[in-house]
Amino acid sequence: MAEYTFIDDLAALSDIPDDGIHSRTLHNDQHCKVVLFAFAQGEELSEHTASMPAILQIITGEIRLTLGEDTSPAQAGSWVYMPANLPHSVVAKTPTVMLLTLLKKGS
Repeated sequence: MAEYTFIDDLAALSDIPDDGIHSRTLHNDQHCKVVLFAFAQGEELSEHTASMPAILQIITGEIRLTLGEDTSPAQAGSWVYMPANLPHSVVAKTPTVMLLTLLKKGS
């Protein structure tokens, strides 16, 4: 029987802090790493890059997302694919839950 990960409600799984950012790894194998982030309003991940492609999905809330030179609002239901080494940053405009999937080489 194949192993799998099933989560029926990502938003309910994450407690948004009053201050700061919480992160929780939901899955990690040779193909991908999936991390659930919970941001208090006003918190941010300053500009950085990832060495592998990544997918962001906003579960609840609203953020300001910068991808390279472009800045856009993103809200629940927004989905983004980012190639490796793309500079990006996130600012939570409201309390926010965000899912990050890192795609490992060879997946």
